Parts: sequence; structure tokens; C-alpha cells
Amino acid sequence: MISKRAQKILPSATMSISTKAGEMKKNGIDVISLSAGEPDFDTPQSIKNEAIKAINEGFTKYTPTSGTKELKQAICDKLEKDNKLTYKPENILVSNGAKHVLANLILTLINPGDEVLIPIPYWVSYAEMVGLAEGRCIFLPANKAFKITPQTIKKYTTAKTKLLILCSPSNPTGAVYSQEELEAIAQVCLKENIFVISDEIYEKLIYGKTHYSIAQVSPEMKKMTAVVNGVSKAYAMTGWRIGYAAAEADIIKSASKIQDHTTSNPNSIAQKAAHAALTGDQSFIKDMKATYKKRRDYMVKRLNAIKGIATQTPDGAFYVFPDISKLYKKGGIKNSAEFCEQLLEIAHVAAVPGSAFGDDNCIRLSYATSDENIKKALDRIETFVQKIK
Repeated sequence: MISKRAQKILPSATMSISTKAGEMKKNGIDVISLSAGEPDFDTPQSIKNEAIKAINEGFTKYTPTSGTKELKQAICDKLEKDNKLTYKPENILVSNGAKHVLANLILTLINPGDEVLIPIPYWVSYAEMVGLAEGRCIFLPANKAFKITPQTIKKYTTAKTKLLILCSPSNPTGAVYSQEELEAIAQVCLKENIFVISDEIYEKLIYGKTHYSIAQVSPEMKKMTAVVNGVSKAYAMTGWRIGYAAAEADIIKSASKIQDHTTSNPNSIAQKAAHAALTGDQSFIKDMKATYKKRRDYMVKRLNAIKGIATQTPDGAFYVFPDISKLYKKGGIKNSAEFCEQLLEIAHVAAVPGSAFGDDNCIRLSYATSDENIKKALDRIETFVQKIK
């Protein structure tokens, strides 16, 4: 009774590991999770207050499928202010989280057999979404900085290439593309007529660099780009499920039709909260960023001090992506999945195998947890590695 489409979809590795870690905790095991991709901060009270107000005022009915005009305008204002990108409300789609936005866009843009360029390492759901749309994933090898180059795009582009999915800052590596790098990539995309989905959900979490969107390169590139963002990471609102896209009106209209027949509108109360987040006091982000930077620096230093592990310093997001491949020759560990399985079973630390992101040499660790948890987890990882023979 199960469709071939459903049978081909793999479960999310991050969700699976978080679930297993949660089950172990319920059984009384002291598990420290470095696997979750969400802030450990609480949603600011001012945002919660707007949601409570919306409930009390009866804002609990359907809204337009693609989002309220009020929220769409706030998104337009944000994009103008932060990214120097001018859009109108008809260019905006609000969905049930950025993940839902991405799924809507991919279903809108991809026909069966179309090729989609996805840089390695990649966020776990990109490939599965392309599979649902019956497209074909073409994985692009990255350089040592975890970035792709124009030359790589040229090498893997064919007559069937339709789309490039670009994530900056990156999940899982934290890599951030510079303006110059994006300008060079844009030249190739325009020449080869490759549309870009620019996943910018970690935009506000960049350390020492400036965020730049590929849509900013030129008016031509803006027409060939769908900018994807949301409130989950920047405002600690993962459970509120509000993401958005900005693109040409015909693309947004088509994606909205898909949303019409799948979920209808995003949560009305969460839309009010998202409006408050985008238009309210932004100082919360600055404080959160400072905390993450401190945790990042500590984690990178500790990991690089462990023999057999090496990691770069990420410029954004809240992950490190250390290379553990030198440990594969020890203890019978053959890959990142086995490493993470043993790390959870023996050291009670949850991490995500790099194989889930297309890079089996690495694992993903999140520093979106308390300083105490990070220290304890790294102590356990160090002890675990020392025992591998």
C-alpha cells in the first residue's frame, strides 16, 4: 500500500538521533545532546506577549494562504533594511517554517528528471525534497573551506540542470560565502540559466563577517533567486513554524497554490508573533550571538586539542563540523555513523554523523546548548577518543 515515492524517502538523521537521545534520557541515562539544530534560548517575552494578545483578541481563524498582508509587509521591510532587496507583498510566501518554504519551492520549480545542484556537505532534507519532486540530485564537491566554486558548477552543469541550492551560513559547516564569491557564482548561474534557492535561515548568526545574499548581486540575479529565511534561528522560535520566501510573483503564486492544497495558511497566532519579532527590539540577537561565539571558540579549541580530531572555525550558524576520519583506523570504527552510535551508547553524547550531510569524514556538533553541557560533552568525547584502540 505504500507508494514508491514514500518508500524512497529516508528519515531525518538529526531527528532520529534526537529521538533516540530523548528515549535514553527517559530511561534515566544522562545523555548530553549536541545534535539538535535549534537555539537553547527562550523566545523573547515581547514576542510571546503578541501571541497571547492575538489569542485574547480572537485572531484564531484562517488567514490568506500565503500569509497576512501585515506580516508580508514586515518581511519586505526587513529585506529592504537588512539586505537592500526591494520586494512587494505579492513577492512573499509565508509557510509553516523555512523547511516548508523549501519544499514548496522545489515542488514549484522542478519537473521529473530536472537536475538540482547541491553542494556537499548539505542539509539533510534538500536531497529528500528533490526526490519527492522526482528531480535528480547532482552533488558538488566543496573545497577545504566547505564552499563550491564557479568552476565546480560549470563542471557539473548539463542541459538538464535547473536549480542550485545554496546555504549561507551553512548547515552543517557554518561556512559563509563572501560577496566576491557569490558574484562569481552568480555569473555562472546567469550564463547557464540556473535558478538559485538561497537558504539564509542562519543570516543573523554570523561572527566577524557580513551576510550577503546572492540576490543582491544584480537585478538579473534577483529574478533568478528565491531567498528563503524565517524566524526560527534568529529569534529562538523553532516551534512557532514561520518561514518565508521572496521571489518573482509568478513563482510565489505557484508555490502558494501548492500550499493551498496541502496546509493552507501558517498558524495565525505565530504570524502575529513573527511580525513582532521582525519589527521589535533586535538587541536579543546581539546577546545571543555573543554567547554563541564564546561557545564556538571554546568548542573549536577543545576539539582541536583532541588527537585524531581536527575542525575549522565556523563563521556562522551554531555548528562545528570536525573531521574524525583519522580515528577510523582504530577500534573497528569504519564511518561517521558508527562513531556517533558508539559515542551515544558509550559516552552518552549525541552527535550527527557527517554521512547524513554527504561527508562521511566528519560529524556535526551543535553549540546551541549550555556552557556546562558543552564542557561535559567535550570531556566525554575526549575520554571516548582516548579509549579507542
